[in-house]
Amino acid sequence: MLRSGDPDAGGIFPGLETVAPTPRTTGMANYYATHRVWSVHMPALAVHYDDVFLEHEAPAGAFALPADDLLAVPEAHPDSPDRIRNIRHVIEHQLDDVTTWEAVTPASREQLTRIHDEDYLRELEAACREATSGVGGERLTPTTGVSERTFEAARHAAGASIQTAERAMDAGIDEVAYAPVRPSGHHAQPGQADGFCYVNNVAVAADHVRATGAADRVAIVDWDVHHGNGTQACFADRDDVLVVSLHNDFGVWGPQHPQTGALEERGEGDGTGYSVNVPLPPGTGDAGYADAFERVVEPIVAAFDPDLLLVSAGQDPGHLDPMARNLVTKDGFEDLGRRVRGLASDHADGHLGIVQEGGYQQSHLPYATLGALEGALGLESDVDEPFFVLGEYEPPARAWVDEAVEAHAGHWPIEVTDEG
Repeated sequence: MLRSGDPDAGGIFPGLETVAPTPRTTGMANYYATHRVWSVHMPALAVHYDDVFLEHEAPAGAFALPADDLLAVPEAHPDSPDRIRNIRHVIEHQLDDVTTWEAVTPASREQLTRIHDEDYLRELEAACREATSGVGGERLTPTTGVSERTFEAARHAAGASIQTAERAMDAGIDEVAYAPVRPSGHHAQPGQADGFCYVNNVAVAADHVRATGAADRVAIVDWDVHHGNGTQACFADRDDVLVVSLHNDFGVWGPQHPQTGALEERGEGDGTGYSVNVPLPPGTGDAGYADAFERVVEPIVAAFDPDLLLVSAGQDPGHLDPMARNLVTKDGFEDLGRRVRGLASDHADGHLGIVQEGGYQQSHLPYATLGALEGALGLESDVDEPFFVLGEYEPPARAWVDEAVEAHAGHWPIEVTDEG
């Protein structure tokens, strides 16, 4: 059941301008006081979805790794299709009144090769053809394998992301476009699969609207807990696509993942300064992400002044996620959604598209995603965080954000103060 952010507005979102709800996270109050993120119209959510997203099957083993003889019981790979089933289910039950479901056209070869090497795509297709079963396919890296339907799912995921970007460019802030895709994409580099990713969905979408003239500048904000290394690699030498990544400091994963996500990785050549990394320590929660957005993400995106804001929305900073150790709650993701809504409204003519990345605790992921979508739509629901939340200790994240501010202040107009 949807309701307005204003408890006096009369139940279902009434189409009346209202004020933001009382902030529940440190650092939100100033944001809500200075940004108008609510609309005078009923919001709408355009979801670009296809069941083929469920047909990619990750390899069996010991969680994400190959089977281990020391373990008596194997554990399913974290990239389960049930992640997406649960996201779809929560949208159907909580946002049905404002949602339209859109058919997906797979990305064309021309669209894919704007970002990916043709030789790599051929090799990926061949590996999928040779896969004998969903759980027996070839591992391309220690954690990332293919099944017979992986390439088709990846083509559709990229196509859904393109359609999300196009829909966002055609709409204003009253409509948010969302692609609940699988497989994810932000680790895929031009010639390399990596981190459960095969085609870089958000990069293909960003380059499509650039190549077709729909947008001159695109900003990508990636809040997945893992560094958006593939997206960074795709645009490292370009100044027409800004890539901002907030992530834990996992560093180099191996030869297939040479990027570190460190502050020093800022792009190269014309792209120097347009790769903006914001590493965050384990244990960062709602307040830490709000601080990073307020002091780094928001002023940089505002200065870049994009035509389109795309979000790589991985909800694995969630406090129950098995792939990291951060503490973001449903309320925290709702705040992130509101913040990107405000950025798009203020600096991108209301053009906002959201592309699903990670999030692997399949019971918490739908709640976290619901929060992000509610925030992006300017809505609240009557669904609260259902799981026990461990409190966040804020000083470490504040100190890391201080370092990010200092690192990026030489290129962007962000404020370095005595406190940060």
